[in-house]
Amino acid sequence: MKGRKRQVVVDTGGRMLRAYVHPANEHDKWGGKAVLEGMDLGLWPRVRKVYGDWGYRGLRGFLEALGLELEVVAHPYAGVRGVWVREGEEVPELPRVEGFKPLPKRWVVERTFAWLGRNRRLSKDYEQHPSVSEAWLYLGMLRLLVKRLARAA
Repeated sequence: MKGRKRQVVVDTGGRMLRAYVHPANEHDKWGGKAVLEGMDLGLWPRVRKVYGDWGYRGLRGFLEALGLELEVVAHPYAGVRGVWVREGEEVPELPRVEGFKPLPKRWVVERTFAWLGRNRRLSKDYEQHPSVSEAWLYLGMLRLLVKRLARAA
């Protein structure tokens, strides 16, 4: 199915706490709000900080009402299209990163998506209903955790 986004909340180890699948024409901010509204934060009392990318910066007030702190992890030049300078001043050079550079904390979610993508059913979205896609995300994470437990035993 084309036109879907997957929003997940993971802990620092990459284990999924909550998932939400929604149409791709919705902004990440609204998907992030929906995934966090459905969470029972009483189950995770040590959660105090949420890391997000540039699309989630509009959730700061919502998260503060939940008692959480938002830290936006983005490149230093994210959102900068140009710089106004006074006449006669030099134009500062915007820092540009060549090639791929993983950002701190944000790669944890990307790694979780890579783990889930190893499941054939989750490599693409085949489902008609978003709730079924969410269920497959939970099953994929459950399979991963059970395999880890079996290996450790």
